[in-house]
Amino acid sequence: MYFPINILVIFFTLRYYVIFSIVRKWYFRTWVSPSGVSAMLRPFIIYFTNRLYIFRFMSIIVKSLSYIHPDKSPLFSAISFSVAKGTKASLVGNNGTGKSTLLNLIAGTLPLSGGEVFVSGKPYYIPQHLGQYDTYTIAGALGVQQKIEALHAILKGDASAENFALLGDEWDIEERCSRALSLWGLEDFSLSQSMGCLSGGEKTKVFLSGIMIYDAPVVLLDEPSNHLDRESRTLLYDFIHKSKSTVLVVSHDRALLDLAEITFELTQDAIEAFGGNYTFYKAEKERKLLALQSRLEAKENTLKLARQRARDIAVQRNKQEVRGRQQGEKKGLPRIVMNALQSKAEQNSSRMKEIQNDRIEGVSQDIREIKEQIKQQEILKIALQSPDLYKGKVLVKAADILFAYGERKLWKNPLSFTILSGERICIEGCNGSGKTTLVKILTNQLQPFQGEIFRAEFSYLYIDQEYSLINNALSVLEQALQCNDRNLSESEVKTLLHRHQFTREVWDRSCALLSGGEKMKLILCCVTLRNNAPDMIILDEPTNNIDVHSQEILTAAVKNFSGTLILISHDITFRNEIAIGKKITLF
Repeated sequence: MYFPINILVIFFTLRYYVIFSIVRKWYFRTWVSPSGVSAMLRPFIIYFTNRLYIFRFMSIIVKSLSYIHPDKSPLFSAISFSVAKGTKASLVGNNGTGKSTLLNLIAGTLPLSGGEVFVSGKPYYIPQHLGQYDTYTIAGALGVQQKIEALHAILKGDASAENFALLGDEWDIEERCSRALSLWGLEDFSLSQSMGCLSGGEKTKVFLSGIMIYDAPVVLLDEPSNHLDRESRTLLYDFIHKSKSTVLVVSHDRALLDLAEITFELTQDAIEAFGGNYTFYKAEKERKLLALQSRLEAKENTLKLARQRARDIAVQRNKQEVRGRQQGEKKGLPRIVMNALQSKAEQNSSRMKEIQNDRIEGVSQDIREIKEQIKQQEILKIALQSPDLYKGKVLVKAADILFAYGERKLWKNPLSFTILSGERICIEGCNGSGKTTLVKILTNQLQPFQGEIFRAEFSYLYIDQEYSLINNALSVLEQALQCNDRNLSESEVKTLLHRHQFTREVWDRSCALLSGGEKMKLILCCVTLRNNAPDMIILDEPTNNIDVHSQEILTAAVKNFSGTLILISHDITFRNEIAIGKKITLF
């Protein structure tokens, strides 16, 4: 069921808020005079009773929150929502709506442009990008380095007051860190290890271990599963499911989103709450889409009837005017009287016509608005061409191949496999197992140092995590025109861009300013501008940087592609939806 505000939270907590309100009003009426010291305490009493309500029952309350970018452009305005204690909540929305910014505002790392944010306790925030911590040690990134240094200094005999102040009562800080890191499979890493030496998944797991170290009451997660392998994702799901903390997560991982008890959708205009997980949210969105389509059909019927009514009235008025003139002539009415009657009839006809036109325009405007809402919610249909290769042709055949960086072998055991035209294959393995390296071997960019490999002649499209096929120096239109092997006219290319949801307003926008989902759609648009479809499409973690709506567009496009598909992804939902039939597992 769809809720415009957090009805569930209000239902379970309203009675407690009423009690606080009654007590506060009684105090004001009984003890607080209109002037004097007591009146001066009024704002402080309001503040502290509000805080008591928040700390007792709620973890996060966002009230009329607004944010304006430094360049003065507004991101969102006057949004309000709340998250009850212990609730697992998710925040979804298209790329660019401000999900990460909202988490930063709640975490206190960005200043508010307007409104209020109340959080019960200091939130533990894990950002999406962690490269800024590369110069830190693991202890430094976790914010415990000074405590550990103070502990070691005390154990060595430096009993200064400063060390004791830094350490406080956390004599077990080192043991807690070790247990937390071990939970995430990082038991071999010391706290003095540099973050710059870790993979993206390992950096994420370092910060996830901080939840246990700090026993954080409120946890804010921004795309926590992006770089995690399958086993680590499973561990993350289990951890969130069992956690007693309040969790607000921004993610495009649909398995993770299904752990949420409430789903918030952030749009450019508002934030809406849905009382269930992502599957529930999707069902509600589909119900809303069906309702919009029914409204559209009804409005189009109304418009058709209104136009027919306008035509009928015009015909009827013309007949009446002709009949009136004929009767006037028969009765011998003076011309001045006939002109007055005709003028009055024309005024009535004009007034009726104006009323009908206003009605038609009103209905037409409703139709335009409904169509725009449907366009925003419908899944874009992208039809990828079919390649010319026949199914079953041997494209790659590898026998006992190995690859090494220096003295380090990438795989424990040699790889042997065959790739046939039309197959759907997933390359899977832990972080750092060499999945991207294997793709480079398949596409003849690298050669194995051991074994034999046969590669047939085939064309491929490689969509990597950085969308490097897009030239960020070009505009959207320039990028499309550069890929126009079919020699379509510029107007035809613009029409194709519009079909791929690139409106006139974004044709001149720099590709560097596009979101991940927009770049992915532009790549698929460019594929349709090529003369020939690729024989093979290679997707490297395609769902990492795109919103869920864009994932659904990609899923629909890939499902109907008849060529060979090579996938690197830890997204179990995406893998299942595109019907992977074969795996190459790296150890």
